[in-house]
Amino acid sequence: MTLLEQKPLPAKTSRPPYVLFVLAALGIAFLVLPLVGLLARAPWRSAPSLLGRADVTTALRLSLETATISTAFALVLGVPIAWCLARTRLPARSLLRALCALPLVLPPVAGGIALLLAYGRRGVVGEWLLRAFGVSLPFTTAGVVVAETFVAMPFLIVAVEGALRALDVRYDAAAASLGASRWFTFRHVTLPLVAPGVAAGAVLCWARALGEFGATITFAGSYPGTTQTMPLQVYLALQDDPQAAIVLSLLLLAVSIAVLVGLRDRWWSR
Repeated sequence: MTLLEQKPLPAKTSRPPYVLFVLAALGIAFLVLPLVGLLARAPWRSAPSLLGRADVTTALRLSLETATISTAFALVLGVPIAWCLARTRLPARSLLRALCALPLVLPPVAGGIALLLAYGRRGVVGEWLLRAFGVSLPFTTAGVVVAETFVAMPFLIVAVEGALRALDVRYDAAAASLGASRWFTFRHVTLPLVAPGVAAGAVLCWARALGEFGATITFAGSYPGTTQTMPLQVYLALQDDPQAAIVLSLLLLAVSIAVLVGLRDRWWSR
């Protein structure tokens, strides 16, 4: 009799220890109580007027635009990276995977400093961009896009690579046996089959870009209408108008919940 054919254990022996339930309840309370406090102390009556302020709507529009553009760049660059990591035998694939995932664990402020040293006016690439094309990325809206793409693209790479690894390679082999080129196979076979994984990665990437703070304020600064996104607006409002900071935090919370609801069928059901 194999392990899969064995009968389930009795209820008394399969029940987890009570201490795990207690620790799980404490952990859930630790995670949920800050959200409860945010909802309980929110100024619901003044929320509409606070959300209608010009600086808030400008920051929200800028955040939505830059997060969307960053996600588009991440799709163009991240999907090929994920394919190379999942479907090729590059000699330094493990190192490349670690480098691509580095922004996930790198402190955002350190990431912003690294961006300045690379794409700043005196950076490794930024100095050449300024001399050759007159392009300066720091403290511009383009700099916000660069910072958000840097910190958010690893989420897309991880999700797409996982989807590609789970996909049966026999589909590609069957297309190749019928005379399809690799590029045709990727566009018409591989990409449609991993589309749910690409969509999930894009949503996570967009949400991470929307909430980016540290790298953005370090590399792009906080200029109203140009680089001041919603997280930066929340930080500034917390110093002068805590009620407005709570309302703006609620708005970002609503976006995060919408992202989780959109991904529930893909992850929670599994």
